[in-house]
Amino acid sequence: MILTVCLSPCIDVNIEVDSLSVGKNNTILSKRIFFTGKAINVAIGVTRLGAEAFSTGFMYEGNGHQFEIELHREGVPYKFVWNEGRVRENYKFIDQRSMLTEVNDVSAAITEEKQQELLKLVGQLSSRCEAVVISGGLAKGMSAEFYSEILKVIPDRVKKIVDTEGERLLCSLKHGIDLIKPNLEELERTLKRKIKSKAEIFDACNELISMGAKRVLLSLGKKGAIITDGIHSYYSKSVNVAMNSTIGAGDAMVSASAHALANNRPLQDILKYGVAAGTASVTSPNSISFSKNKFEEILSALSVKEI
Repeated sequence: MILTVCLSPCIDVNIEVDSLSVGKNNTILSKRIFFTGKAINVAIGVTRLGAEAFSTGFMYEGNGHQFEIELHREGVPYKFVWNEGRVRENYKFIDQRSMLTEVNDVSAAITEEKQQELLKLVGQLSSRCEAVVISGGLAKGMSAEFYSEILKVIPDRVKKIVDTEGERLLCSLKHGIDLIKPNLEELERTLKRKIKSKAEIFDACNELISMGAKRVLLSLGKKGAIITDGIHSYYSKSVNVAMNSTIGAGDAMVSASAHALANNRPLQDILKYGVAAGTASVTSPNSISFSKNKFEEILSALSVKEI
């Protein structure tokens, strides 16, 4: 079983407008609402692959019960630590010129008591798992060190996957992480420098490995991805597909690569699974995940080369 820990759930409201004019009335052409959060998306992806997942993390009483409905629909078991307040709502406005305007909310604060409750719950649940995925941001006022606190309660034998950036990622690396999955922009923000060449990419990945990452899966968007363990490195180019939505593509990538890692697949397969799932997810305009059939179709078309 793969346990996913969502520390900052969110409701994404995607609104299409003819044009977006500040200070004027704007008419909505279409609206899609996704009950999401990086680790929740990962649990859904793992389940769609036919594997067993379990979702935990923080949830909010004001508007969080819809997440239970969505997870039940997807067949994902869950147990949350409930808090006062509301799940943050992020608004994405897209006009007919494909211009994107985002208005992002901040999660309500989590008390120390609730933080300790989640640590206890993760310790209990992870004891019967093959892997744990921790991803995303934190609620208002929480320290990046909370990532460290979570990792301390996970048994050593359990594989640990982290998908975050900046101080949260750096705090996580102190505990030895089996797999991290930054994209290029997150890698730059974490290391606080621009990365412009292939040599600089590998220097950056090796720096994270020296800090405690066992494997770095670097997403290059529609160009594919690279994976390295500091000794062997591989590249897989994505296949051309109709891109309908990029929502959840990175989380899909994590779900499939975590599934491969939990099943002790080799480095090349971890890469291929991740690229196939990430690519499959962008073909689905009305979903934050992907279908198993599309994943398998793309997986069969991918190739991997050592670099």
